[in-house]
Amino acid sequence: MIFIVVKFPVKPEYVDQWPEKVAEFTRATRAEPGNLWFEWSRSLEEPDVYVLTEAFQDDAAEAHVTSEHFRTALETMRPLITRTPDIVSTTIEGATGWSRMGELRID
Repeated sequence: MIFIVVKFPVKPEYVDQWPEKVAEFTRATRAEPGNLWFEWSRSLEEPDVYVLTEAFQDDAAEAHVTSEHFRTALETMRPLITRTPDIVSTTIEGATGWSRMGELRID
């Protein structure tokens, strides 16, 4: 599984519109074969930062970054952010999705 987290520093004047501005990108990515999840959150510490958590089956990431909706999203987002986003992208061998947190079990 390819697991990616990206922090998007959004210009203050666009922060409330961000979910709407990326809605088409979100919809299209979630519909991609091999997409496991694609979820947006807003940072509590930095309210102008949106955090994207996404995962793909190992063979699906290339199709994602070469898709038309990915290229379009980059151009849509570029004028809305203050700087280059921070990213963590890694492959987790053998993983296919979320696991349960062992330290906080609710039975």
